[in-house]
Amino acid sequence: MPQKLTIATRESRLALWQANFVKAELERHHPDLTVELLGMTTRGDQILDQSLSKIGGKGLFVKELEAAIAEGRADLAVHSLKDVPMTLPDGFMLACVMAREDARDAFISNQYASLDELPDGAVVGTSSLRRAAQIAHRYPNLTITSLRGNLDTRLRKLDEGQYAAIILAAAGVKRLGLGERIKALIELDDALPAAGQGALGIEIAAHRDDVAELLKPLQDLHTIAGTMAERAVSRALGGSCQTPLAAHAIVEGGELFLRASIALPDGSRVLQAQARGDLMQPQRLGEIVVNDLLAQGAQTILDALPSYSV
Repeated sequence: MPQKLTIATRESRLALWQANFVKAELERHHPDLTVELLGMTTRGDQILDQSLSKIGGKGLFVKELEAAIAEGRADLAVHSLKDVPMTLPDGFMLACVMAREDARDAFISNQYASLDELPDGAVVGTSSLRRAAQIAHRYPNLTITSLRGNLDTRLRKLDEGQYAAIILAAAGVKRLGLGERIKALIELDDALPAAGQGALGIEIAAHRDDVAELLKPLQDLHTIAGTMAERAVSRALGGSCQTPLAAHAIVEGGELFLRASIALPDGSRVLQAQARGDLMQPQRLGEIVVNDLLAQGAQTILDALPSYSV
């Protein structure tokens, strides 16, 4: 077993928190192990004047980290699982998924207590096509605009008055100790999150069985099952930044309960499906929900997406 591991990480405050959290957990379970961080800036961090859906999607946040692993400069990379592409490049594997934080979206505003309170025409910022479609569907009276940058940058833009409110993943806000900024948590019945939201995924080179072994104590089996079902939905329906797709699964009564939705970007059409199934067969449960969405007409939504300027 290696005596030292290097974690490739983005240099945003949240990414560093996540990497340091994994470092602490690895060192707690393996007292003889030394873990170091390799901070990096990704293209997703550099291009901030365009929406993610326009510049190539979430993979922009992981490619440089994968290069560091491939070149032997790092042994693993820590990601927000919702940012990890559904299919990894050859030679890489998702070796570990840790226990999930709050998977919900958070409503943050300095003036208003909830989406319901926003006046007509109020500007809501989000980086996510999924969130934009969900809000437009429920609140067609609001103005939804793109919001890029790391978490601190997004909060600063809100504080400068550029937005009446912004929507962020609750997990990141809480991890940075900023939970007091959250005015309301958007319940799952109102808006399902992105596949994998709130969970941390650890990527390694596929041949590194030694690293995979060290990561085993960090695994959370319920989160793995849930996120596998969610990612099966996203993979089958081309889930990316260009697709307003949501999926969320929980373990309930010994079974996996999966819900998913797909929408047109303007929120004019939203399809939803749900199913329960064997905890040990998350991929199969994902297929059942996908087939339900397709039977409702999900393919017509997918076919229409290129005509939307996002």
